[in-house]
Formats: sequence, C-alpha cells, structure tokens
Amino acid sequence: MCSHYQGIKERERYIRQFGVEPPGDLGKYDLWPGYLGSFVRRHPNAVAGDAALHKYAALNGRFGLMPHWSTDTTITKHTYNARSETVAEKPSFRDAWKRGQHCIIPADAIFEPDWRSGKAIATRIARKDGEPMGIAGLWSCWTSPKGDVFSYTMLTIHADTHELMRQFHKPVDEKRMVVILEPNQYAAWLDAPCGSSMDFMQPYPAKLLTASAPTPVEGVLF
Repeated sequence: MCSHYQGIKERERYIRQFGVEPPGDLGKYDLWPGYLGSFVRRHPNAVAGDAALHKYAALNGRFGLMPHWSTDTTITKHTYNARSETVAEKPSFRDAWKRGQHCIIPADAIFEPDWRSGKAIATRIARKDGEPMGIAGLWSCWTSPKGDVFSYTMLTIHADTHELMRQFHKPVDEKRMVVILEPNQYAAWLDAPCGSSMDFMQPYPAKLLTASAPTPVEGVLF
C-alpha cells in the first residue's frame, strides 16, 4: 500500500502530461496521508456543455479520502488507499465509488518498503521513461465548519504475481500496488461510469517501471 509519494514540482510538466492547469499552490513535493496534494477530476459543470469551461480541472485536496460523514481530518490516516476488491462496500469509499467520482493523482514516484534484506529499505518507484505517473483514484468533498474540504485516495489491486511490486512489504503481507494509468486512459477513466470502473483495475507493466533506493539527501522515511 502506498502511504508516501512525490507530486509534480514543475507546472509546465504537469500541464504537458495531464492537459490541465495545476492549482496555484502545488503544495509539498513529498506527500503522506493528511498532506495537501493535487488531483485531476472531471469539471463539475462539464455535463452542462459550457464551451467556456475545460472538461477537466485540477485542485488540491487531502491525501486520504474524507467521506461526507467524517468528523475531522484524522480519518485520512486510514483512507489513503482503497482496495478495488472491497471499495464498493467499505463505508469510507462506497459513495465516491458508486457516484463515479474518479480522479487522477499526478505523481513523480511512489515509495514502498523492500523487506528482502530483513529490514525495511525505502524504495523509490517511478516510470522508466521519466514521465509522471497518473494514479487512478477517487475524490470526495467533506463540509467542515470552515467550509468544503476536498480529499482523494489511491486505488489498489493485488500484486502477488507482479514481477516488480511483489518484492515489497513484509513476506507475510499481501502484495499490493496502486493502479497506474496510461496517458491514453486518462479521459476514459475520468468520464467512466461506476459500472465500468473495474475495467481500469489492471497492473502497470513491470518493464515500464524502475525501482531504486533514494539518495541520503532525499531523507525518505516511512
């Protein structure tokens, strides 16, 4: 499960990859549950057919889905990943899933622990071609006493047979991976109805990913 990832720092790179203007404040580069990061969703007025509006929009939200019944932001510590096998039934995620509240989470890389040496070694996983990842997720909007708070979660699938992602986490733990979309899937995912959501829950090819231990200057912790 991914609890730490890196966002996109360069605005031009963000626009080139995802086709939308990023939020004015891109927030922190290294993100953990509860941190403010950006995500891309279908514009809420896109169905109205207003030609003046872009079909998709990027905005900031909390990493960790906050359903409408949340009482505070602490729930983000438990809702940063949603299992595709149970997302339709889990109270934290089912409303966003059934409403087709799809989003894409732009990421430079994700981090997972490699336990093959007997201790956790933080490992940075990125696209081999150096392009940003577009991670499939769900978004929600929680109304707090101070106003609306947006949030998002990353969707995950089994990775027991994935040549790369099966190497991470403790030997006794289930192997999981986030759903990484191909750029030509972005629009289809954002527009897809709930009934088609599971069609996108597929593993990203291991040969297109690279994994490396971070340099000391990055100071990566779990």
